[in-house]
Amino acid sequence: MSDKGNKQGKRKQRVDPKREGVCFPVGETLSNLPGDYPEFLALMVETIASRRMTALQKVNVEQILLYWHLGQKILTKQQEAGWGAKVIDRLSQDLKKQLPALSGFSPRNLKYMAKFAASWPDFEIVQRTVAQSLFGATELADLEAEMAEYLKELGYAS
Repeated sequence: MSDKGNKQGKRKQRVDPKREGVCFPVGETLSNLPGDYPEFLALMVETIASRRMTALQKVNVEQILLYWHLGQKILTKQQEAGWGAKVIDRLSQDLKKQLPALSGFSPRNLKYMAKFAASWPDFEIVQRTVAQSLFGATELADLEAEMAEYLKELGYAS
């Protein structure tokens, strides 16, 4: 019999008392693993955590840009429809019907999106500032300060 067959035969197994005849393999103890395994495991855990954080940040950037685009479209539709058309209220109801698994489209949130787009009308400024926030600004206040500073440099704000 090969060494591999002997290892499998010696490998510990846990018997499930609730299921007759069912056995589950039991993992190796740390004492049976190579000496550098704890460092390898720590590196893997750190890599997973880091990549997950990067993915979350990128998703947040895309969500902010989505809110800006929705706000711009709402502002345009409100201008076209005129005063009293209840664009936001109707849109909120229809989005909830069309996208029942999603949340965040209350009239209040849609108004915030429109206000965000009205406050920062230049998409390139929003896009650059939000993208830069991945590499520096972690607080909303930092992001707002960066946007205000950039607008001053371009002559949009005093």
